[in-house]
Amino acid sequence: MIQDIKELYKYREMLKNLVRKDLRTRYKGSFLGFLWTFINPFMQLIVYSVIFSTIMKINISNYSMFLFVVLLPWTFFSSSLLSSTASIVNNKDLVKKVYFPREILPIAVTTSSFMNLLFGFIIVFPCLLATRVHLTLNVLYLPLILIIEYLLVLAFSIIISALNVYFRDLEHILGILMMGWFYFTPIIFPIEMIPHKYISYFFINPMTPISTAFRDILFYGSKPNLTMLGIIGIASIFFLIFSHQVFHILEKNFAEEI
Repeated sequence: MIQDIKELYKYREMLKNLVRKDLRTRYKGSFLGFLWTFINPFMQLIVYSVIFSTIMKINISNYSMFLFVVLLPWTFFSSSLLSSTASIVNNKDLVKKVYFPREILPIAVTTSSFMNLLFGFIIVFPCLLATRVHLTLNVLYLPLILIIEYLLVLAFSIIISALNVYFRDLEHILGILMMGWFYFTPIIFPIEMIPHKYISYFFINPMTPISTAFRDILFYGSKPNLTMLGIIGIASIFFLIFSHQVFHILEKNFAEEI
């Protein structure tokens, strides 16, 4: 494991270039270009806010920001998984002809999406202040929550990218799965709305404590549940190690399969 980390470090320039390439080409050719990084979540915010504030009413003051502070982390989670699934297959020529640690491909996709998340937070804070949401010192927990989510997403991305080489249907299955996963996460509704007898099932979902933590510190200004974050953080590290091991087992036949 330590040797693999050292090898990844040797190829850090390649990782940086792949991340830069992904950020540059994501909206290449579009008129608004990089502005879509901010427009996409805003459009989602408007749609969900209208639907759940007027049609399917949820009685929450300042519902737009209640939703926005969690929608961005969810977008990072879902877009990373969906994009990284085909990261090995889409780079088959590179995989076949050039030696490099193959994990770099899903890592680059995840890191690029993470950068978009950070750019998104550039507009979160002005929006919070403009809508008179009171920020507290608990916002200092934000880097911790971001790191935990990054580790979790990276673990999923690595293992899914490897499995997709052998099971191409995974890419399509995941798209459907993410739709259900969205509604199984307290994003458009407060966690208090979940009936008590079902709450334990929702916490099987690792995005539940992460989403709750984002909302606690940014919207409510309260301290996140550090116990739950600690559990998810440790679980994410072990899951990342497991994903790395599975990836190394499966990558032996990547060239033949793709």
